[in-house]
Amino acid sequence: MRKIKLIWDFKGPDASETAKHHCVHLHEYAAVEKLPFEEINHSVLHDMHAIAFVVVNEAYMKTYRDALKPHRGVLA
Repeated sequence: MRKIKLIWDFKGPDASETAKHHCVHLHEYAAVEKLPFEEINHSVLHDMHAIAFVVVNEAYMKTYRDALKPHRGVLA
């Protein structure tokens, strides 16, 4: 089964901290809804752009996407 990486973009001087904090909410959502995931993490692309992401099995992509409204998604 394919893995999908759902991504939230954060821009500005606080992008890194915001992306890091967004991961807390992603973990909380997965726990409350009892949904599996492969990875939840964040990454700094440059000093004014960071992302938070969750990697999920394709079967759970729509559940995460519809509830959390990521900015984009890619094959992981």
